[in-house]
Parts: sequence; C-alpha cells; structure tokens
Amino acid sequence: MSQEYEGPYRAHTDSVPWAAGGTVVVLVALLGGVAVYAFGCALAAVNPLLAVGVNVVAAVGVAPTAWRWRFTPVVRWVLAGAAAAVVLGWIAAIIYVLG
Repeated sequence: MSQEYEGPYRAHTDSVPWAAGGTVVVLVALLGGVAVYAFGCALAAVNPLLAVGVNVVAAVGVAPTAWRWRFTPVVRWVLAGAAAAVVLGWIAAIIYVLG
C-alpha cells in the first residue's frame, strides 16, 4: 500500500506551466548561485573551514522547510532554482578556491 502526499495542492490535475516554471528556475538559480558563490568566496578568504561550515549549516537549516513546501505550485519552482543555485554556487566557489 503506497502512501502518497494528499495535501491541498496534490488533487489538481491542471496542466503544468513548464515555460514559466522553467524561467523561474533559471532566474533563481542564476541569482542564488551568484550569491552563494560570492558569500562562499568571501568566507573562504577569511577561513576555508568557516566557509564550508556556514554553507553546510545554512543548507541543512533550510532543508526541512524546503522539503515541506515541495508540492506547493509556485514555490516548487523557486525551490528547484534554489537547490540548483546552492549546487552551482558551491561548485564555482570550490573551483575558485582550488584554482
């Protein structure tokens, strides 16, 4: 017996706005990625372990709220962009620090 999420937004069978949602994902990923990269590089200039620690604590702190909101129609696109932003920002910061 499978248990699926039966929240208020799951019952709708409307079409998914892929174009608008994709645009939101890309914009949030770009803006958030630049912010994560800049913040990570600034902290790494002080102490690399501080940068890693603050970024991990921030990501772990936001994760439960993001997980709870993942089915909300508009917010799910923002969360997808934010998740991509964190990954892209961390990769760019690591490349910058190592390079």
